[in-house]
Amino acid sequence: MTSTGAPTAGATLRLLDKADKEIVKLDRAIVGAVYKFQHEFRRNPEAPGFDLKPLKGHERLWSARVNREYRALLVRLSGNDWLLVSVKHRGHVHRNLDRLAYGINQITGAIEYVDLQVVEDGVLGTEGAEARPEPSAAESAATDTPLFAAYTARQLADLGVAEPLIPIVLKLTTDDELLGLAEYAPRHTGEVLLRLRDEVPYEQVMEEVTAPVAVASEESIDSTRGDDWRAAADRSQAVVITDDESLRSILEEGDFGRWKVFLHPTQEKLVGRRYSGPARVGGGPGTGKTIVALHRVKHLVDHLAPGHNKPVLLTTFNKNLAADLRSRLLSLGGPQMLARVDILHVDQLATRVVSEADPGNTKRRIDDTQALREWRQLLVETGENRWDAEFLSDEWNQVILGQAVASRSDYFKARRAGRGRSVSRPDRAEIWQLAERFTQRLDVRGLETHRQVAERAAQLEMARSHKIEERRRQEEERGGPGNVHVESGTGAWLRYRYRHVVVDEAQDLGAAHWKMLRAMVPREDDDMFLVGDTHQRIYDNQVTLGSLGINIRGRSAKLTLSYRTTREILGAAIGILEGTDYDDLDGSTDDLAGYRSVLHGGRPCLRSADSWDEELDLVAEQVQAWHDVPRESVAVCVPTNEKVDEVVARLGRRGIVATKITGDGARGAEGVHVGTMYRFKGLEYRRMIIAGVSEGLVPRSTVDTWERTDRLRHRRELQRARSLLFVAATRARDALTISWNGEPSRFLRPLGAGVH
Repeated sequence: MTSTGAPTAGATLRLLDKADKEIVKLDRAIVGAVYKFQHEFRRNPEAPGFDLKPLKGHERLWSARVNREYRALLVRLSGNDWLLVSVKHRGHVHRNLDRLAYGINQITGAIEYVDLQVVEDGVLGTEGAEARPEPSAAESAATDTPLFAAYTARQLADLGVAEPLIPIVLKLTTDDELLGLAEYAPRHTGEVLLRLRDEVPYEQVMEEVTAPVAVASEESIDSTRGDDWRAAADRSQAVVITDDESLRSILEEGDFGRWKVFLHPTQEKLVGRRYSGPARVGGGPGTGKTIVALHRVKHLVDHLAPGHNKPVLLTTFNKNLAADLRSRLLSLGGPQMLARVDILHVDQLATRVVSEADPGNTKRRIDDTQALREWRQLLVETGENRWDAEFLSDEWNQVILGQAVASRSDYFKARRAGRGRSVSRPDRAEIWQLAERFTQRLDVRGLETHRQVAERAAQLEMARSHKIEERRRQEEERGGPGNVHVESGTGAWLRYRYRHVVVDEAQDLGAAHWKMLRAMVPREDDDMFLVGDTHQRIYDNQVTLGSLGINIRGRSAKLTLSYRTTREILGAAIGILEGTDYDDLDGSTDDLAGYRSVLHGGRPCLRSADSWDEELDLVAEQVQAWHDVPRESVAVCVPTNEKVDEVVARLGRRGIVATKITGDGARGAEGVHVGTMYRFKGLEYRRMIIAGVSEGLVPRSTVDTWERTDRLRHRRELQRARSLLFVAATRARDALTISWNGEPSRFLRPLGAGVH
C-alpha cells in the first residue's frame, strides 16, 4: 500500500475508453471472468482473492487478479474510486512494467493510459504485417520521410497529443502506421494527428479540435492530488459501471453499445453545445451522425423542466428508420427519457397534423411511385403525348406543391429555378390543365399523395405559427398575457407543438417537410438540430434551407472519422462518387474531404459474369464462402425487386436461408438479407454483396433519355443513382463484393471495372 491510503469495502469502478475494445478481443472464458471480477470488485475490492496491490514503480497503477492468468490494471483515483484501464496476461504486465504509461493530459485534462510496448509492436513492429496490404510505389518511396517531420514535440503536446506517444508519432512514415496508432491512441490524439495528416493548418486544428476540449487556462493540474484525478476522470472518455448490465451493453452491443457512453470528443462537443438557432452536422457514412442526434435528444431532455409533455421531436424520413431511432433511444436513455420525446417519421407527423384539422378525411395515401403510375394512366386516357409522366410528376411536386401554387395565375408567376427544361406561357397553361385533371383524378379515386399531405400540413402549421406570433405581439403591446386557452385552427392549444426538433437523415426531407418543421418550433436557441449527408440522398428532394427559414450558416459542422467500414471499402465507395458535385442543403457544395476510416481490411472484390444466371451462381458461391459469420450479418443488394426474388430463390436452391427486406424491414428473423438499394438505408452488415451493377441497370438506361431534353434532370438522376450505390457500398463493415454481367456500370470505372 502507498500513502494514498488503504482501500475500504465497496468501490466505484469506471471503465476507460478503449479498455472495452481490448477486453472483447479476449477469449470468451476470460471475458466471462471479467464480468465476475467487476461484479465482485464493486462489492468489496479488499477481498483477498483479488490480491489488489500497486505495481512496482507506479503509485497509482494497481493490479487485481481476474483469474489465474489474467490481471486487471486499475488507476486509483482516490479512496475507493477506481478506473479500469486494461486487462492483460500477468506475464505481459510484469515484463513491461516500465512501458505502461498513464497520467493526466495537461491540455485536455483527461486521464490517458497507453501500453507503449503494444503500440510499438503493433504500429512500428511486424505484428500483423501479413494482413496488411502491400504499400503502393508512392508509399514505398516515402517510407524514409516521417509524416510529422514539420512539427516539434512541443507543438504536438500543445495540441493535446498524448506525450508518451510523441516519440512514436515522430517516427511514423506511412498512413498504415498512422491508422494503426489511431486505433491504440486516446481519441483526441488520433483526431489531431489525422487532421494534421490531411494538411489542415496547425492553427485550425488548435481552434477546431483542441480548444473546445482544453481545460481553462486558469486551471492548474496537479497529478499528486486525488481531487485532480477525480476531476480528470470526469473529463475523460470513461463510464461508471453501475451494474452488470451496463458493462454487458458496452461489450456486447457493438458500436452502438460503445457510443452510448464513449462519444468522440468532437461528437461530445456537438452534442452539448448551445446553438443560437438551427444547427447542422454532416459527415460521411459511419461517422456517428445518428449517434450524435440521439445523444443530442438526451441532452435536450436532460435540460427540460419537469413535466409529462413531449417538447422534443425526433424525426426522419421513413418508418423503418423511425422505429430504429425509437429502439436506440430507449436503449440510450430508458423509458423515462422516451416519455418526453415524440418519435415520428415526417409523413406520419404530417398525417397527424392534417387529421386533426380534417378528422373525417378517409383518403388513402400513396407514395411517389404510385403517383407516377397515376400520371401515366392519366396521359394514356387523355391521349396526351407531348409531356411525359416523370416531367409532370416532378413539376407538380417541386413547383406546384413545393410553392403551394393554388391557381393558374399563380402558376404563371411561379419560379422554376433548377428545373432544367424551360416552358413557355402556353406550355404552363397546358401543364396547369393536366395538373388540375390529375388532382381531380386522385380526388375521385379517394387518393392523396404524401407530398400533398405534407404541403397541407405545412400550411396549417405556418398558419398556427402566424397566429401565435400575432398573439405574442398583441400581448407585448398590452403588457400582459391574453387568453392562453384560445384554440388555433387545428383544434389544438394555441402554442408551438415542440420546443426542440432533431432530424436524422435530413438530406431526404422535402421542402414541405421543412416548412412544417420550421413552423412547429419557436425561433429560439437550440430550436432545430439536423444531421445528414447529401452524398447519401436517395430521393429527389433538393432544398435550400435558408430559403425556408432555416438558417444554419455559421452553425454547421462535419464529422470525418468513419468507425463502421474499412479504409479499403471507403476508398472504393468514394471512387463511385467521382466526377459529381453535391450540395450542402444551403446553396453551397459539400465534399468528403478528410473523410477516412481508422479500420483496415481487404480490398473490395470486383467480379464479372457473362449472364445474370452466371452472376447468381457467383453470389451463392460467395455467400457459401462466408460460412464463418452468421447469415444475418451478410446481405445481398440488387437494383430491382425482380432480382431480389431471383436471388432469394437461387440461395434457397443452394440450401441458404434468405429473407427479403421490404418497406417494413426484414420479413424473417434468420438468413441472409436481400433487398434493393433503397432498402439498405440506415442498415449495416459485416459482409456485403452488391450484384447486378451492370450498365443499363445502374444507372437505369432510361436516365440517358434526359440528356438531350433536360440536362439538369439528367445530372440529378445520375447523381441519385451514384448515391444509391454509394449508400449500398458503405453498408459493409469488413468485406465487400461487387459483381455485374455484361458491361459494368460506368460508376465502377474509377475502381478499375471493365479495364483490361
